[in-house]
Amino acid sequence: MLNTLVVIPTYNEIDNLEPIVARVLAANAHTDVLIVDDSSPDGTGELADALAERHPEVHVLHRTVKDGLGGAYLAGFAWGLARGYWALVEMDADGSHRPEDLPRMVDQLVEHDLVLGSRWVPGGRVVNWPRRRELLSRGGNAYARTVLAIDVRDATGGYRVFRADALRRLDLADVASQGYCFQVDLVWRALQRGLRVVEVPIVFVEREHGESKMSGAIVGESLIRVTVWGLRRAVQNAVRVIRGRGALPSVRAVSHRVLPR
Repeated sequence: MLNTLVVIPTYNEIDNLEPIVARVLAANAHTDVLIVDDSSPDGTGELADALAERHPEVHVLHRTVKDGLGGAYLAGFAWGLARGYWALVEMDADGSHRPEDLPRMVDQLVEHDLVLGSRWVPGGRVVNWPRRRELLSRGGNAYARTVLAIDVRDATGGYRVFRADALRRLDLADVASQGYCFQVDLVWRALQRGLRVVEVPIVFVEREHGESKMSGAIVGESLIRVTVWGLRRAVQNAVRVIRGRGALPSVRAVSHRVLPR
């Protein structure tokens, strides 16, 4: 079977974990769950172990270092790639990403390498977000789209599905970004390497329990790193033009398209 692995990073998600795992298993066949817990002090790790004892499809990776969302996903990807999964999924623990949408996303791997669950394409939307947060997300995506020359409407979204062979082509060993910047980093790498990327509209539902991990530091890291990447690309482009080699090809791209809902 071409099994799928859903990677769910957790830190203090004890109220959300069991419902999201139950929904993933109920809505998706041939799918395993890997809970990557960063030593949550609220008992999330212990609950994850209990779920693994009850469900053979559930696995747990305990980490003693808390180095952000990016580090947790990279550890989960390495775990899944080593065990031969065909598709690997990023999914939040808080219920914001609906597991019921996952079969529709996985189906797109027949023709694509990376499937993005997108809030900002036609058919996508958010539920229960304050206007300020929506503007921040839309503005951040517009900035990344302009600076990096990528035609992706939701590069910061955290609900996505990778083919395993596509992940292996992304040089994950040198990924240092975290938070939302981690998401931008991976989709930009995918487009630069000519991978086939598609955006699928989703409904993003704000969490009911616990606190968002969004912070000023995460926003700041994203702004700085995206700006540096954009400047580096601009310099490379200028050097090519001066040397008569022509401008860099845009990565906004042949490899990207939007799937209607």
